[in-house]
Amino acid sequence: MSSLNFITIVGALLTLTSCKGQGNHASPSKNKLVGGGCDGCELMYIGMPENINSVDTCVDWMERGQRLLITGKVYKLDGKTPAPGVIVYYYHTDNTGHYSKRNDKATNQTVHGHIRGWVMTDTKGNYSIYTTRPAPYPDNNAPAHIHIVIKEPKLNEYYIDELVFDDDTLLTGAKRKALENRGGSGVLRVLIKDSLQVAEHNIVLGLNIPNYPQINKSSSQSGLSYEIKNRR
Repeated sequence: MSSLNFITIVGALLTLTSCKGQGNHASPSKNKLVGGGCDGCELMYIGMPENINSVDTCVDWMERGQRLLITGKVYKLDGKTPAPGVIVYYYHTDNTGHYSKRNDKATNQTVHGHIRGWVMTDTKGNYSIYTTRPAPYPDNNAPAHIHIVIKEPKLNEYYIDELVFDDDTLLTGAKRKALENRGGSGVLRVLIKDSLQVAEHNIVLGLNIPNYPQINKSSSQSGLSYEIKNRR
């Protein structure tokens, strides 16, 4: 998919969208969209490469910050069947808490900043993202987070829960309860391997996603909250 085809289409949206707008309620015209619609999700197409791999090393890997590997599987709605060919788009702040831009490419001028990328799940549903750990917004009590947008074949793009960190002191009990569990819990438990932080994150397509074209008949869940519950 060529990035040039989308720049002119969504260019007018750049001044109208923001990071926090992703969680806004959909307008009436978007009610039938999978996920209910979201402001700014269309920006995932700007700069999207034609060939997307299941492993991505983000541009910030060589920048300042704590290196982070996020790896896992994407499952279909039953929570068991791997889902191949699913695009996972991510973006987040730099180590100062800003969606920093660069002037080397037009695609780095969106409100998502330059720390962004794409993976496409392999035949077994696997994906891996090498990036750096984001910092919270300056002078803001919101936990550090990574935005995730999903694009399944034959469906429109939709957002799932932001990835947040279990060891983040800004992730209070109230904020944990406010999480929607879209696609599974986005709470990451980070392990340390040498100087690298590693987190496993599995995604269940359609889980708690409005207007999803299937009904989940399974009790399967995903993420840290499910893991803790079943260890009790």
